[in-house]
Amino acid sequence: MSEKYSFKRELLTCLPGLRGFAISLIGNHDRADDLVQDTIVKAWSNKTKFEPGTNMKAWLFTILRNEFYSQMRKKGREVQDTDGAFTDSLSTHAAQQGSMDLRDFQKALGQLPDDQREAIVLVGASGLSYEEAAKICDCAVGTIKSRVNRAREKLKEILDVSGHQDYGPDAGASAVTKSPMAL
Repeated sequence: MSEKYSFKRELLTCLPGLRGFAISLIGNHDRADDLVQDTIVKAWSNKTKFEPGTNMKAWLFTILRNEFYSQMRKKGREVQDTDGAFTDSLSTHAAQQGSMDLRDFQKALGQLPDDQREAIVLVGASGLSYEEAAKICDCAVGTIKSRVNRAREKLKEILDVSGHQDYGPDAGASAVTKSPMAL
């Protein structure tokens, strides 16, 4: 009985990472939540196939990735909004600089080829090792490293980032956070 609860507890700790990965693949929070739910249902129904002591996070990410590609194959005939024009017309974005930076980053991430986006999200955002990401993507570790490197370079190019000084808050935000009133 304790194995069941251990499985459930470990599965629950992976949810935030799964959701982040799903959002990076889909770009829509509601559809990403649906994908995570589908992943959890599949994992739960196949919990006897999970080997205790192995990497639950990698196992779940693999299920999510496979489910995502299965859904993509099924949706091959749907109208695609690749440039985001239709989606942008439906929503209003916040005026804060951080929100704009995040939006720019999301758009840039969306411009990456699928294999590079998947690799950089697994390694950079989800905190998986290159080895774990390679196992999830069913490819060599060197391939993952190459994809991550190419993704980083492409993101720097798209976002026009030249160095560390381009990261972090802008001058206005820095002035506010360094103000004694902000503390």
